[in-house]
Amino acid sequence: MIEITNLQKTFGELEVLKNISLNIMDHEIYGLVGKSGAGKSTLLRCINGLETYSAGKLLVNGIEIKGLNKKELRLYRKNIGMIFQDFPMLSRKTVYENIAYPMKCWKYGKDDIEKRVKELAGIVGITDKLEQKPDTLSGGQKQRAAIARALSMNPEILLSDEATSALDPVTTKSILDLLKDINEKLGITIIMVTHQMEVVRSVCQKVSLLENGKIVESGDVQELFLKQPEAFRRFLGNEEITSLPEGVNIQIMLRKNDDSGKILSRIAKELQVEYTVCGGKMESYRGENLGDFIINIKNEDAPDVRKFLNHEHAVWHELSGRS
Repeated sequence: MIEITNLQKTFGELEVLKNISLNIMDHEIYGLVGKSGAGKSTLLRCINGLETYSAGKLLVNGIEIKGLNKKELRLYRKNIGMIFQDFPMLSRKTVYENIAYPMKCWKYGKDDIEKRVKELAGIVGITDKLEQKPDTLSGGQKQRAAIARALSMNPEILLSDEATSALDPVTTKSILDLLKDINEKLGITIIMVTHQMEVVRSVCQKVSLLENGKIVESGDVQELFLKQPEAFRRFLGNEEITSLPEGVNIQIMLRKNDDSGKILSRIAKELQVEYTVCGGKMESYRGENLGDFIINIKNEDAPDVRKFLNHEHAVWHELSGRS
């Protein structure tokens, strides 16, 4: 378990992280999202011990990272794998040698290295690429090799710093499916820094949204999508919706497989309220379809509709458009 309490990080007079507090449970896939400069990567580097922090606590399995000496820090990092956006590889080495490199540094035996490399190559799907040089691989294959290398020391935690942002959508999906599979089968805790909401929707169970070095929202991914607090809508670019008609515009969040999908028809039948559907979408969150509809109603019908939605425990927001 990772426990972060009132963590602060400064570079000179610049305060990069401001009282960060969050808990990441074992075996979770946890997302850290935000725009560039929000502090996501700095927080990740504090977790793996590459950056010190100015104040606060950062405990991994009850151990305070700031208190480790050089030898203890080296052993600690052995338990953490890391993958990056640009999948750095040793270009003069084969894929096999790249995956094996951390084990060679730790003086593993040749037979143990060979067994582990072949095992990992099978897990990430590059068994036929082991004797090739990195320059001959596609971006997705390079990232698979980088993931295998990050797993070579059998870590309990895998850190991903924008690991899919340089990949095309199809390759991104395949890498995210791989990470989800690794999490489920190997029980590895994964922390993903990203600015891509599709990454969070696809694999993350929980997420923290950072703005200007602060956590402004945290929680279950699906619940944040359904409730869409102001900071979350701002990050998604949904704080204002243009060209909505006059009257009252209400956004109703829907799950495909529960009774919330019947709300629209019940508004018409039970309340005898006429409405116009002005927009909507459905998206997949870790395999479950979630979405929303925006309806426009007359001002005089709004009190009854609000009362009905609250009675049904619906998740809804009243929207204001602009011309």
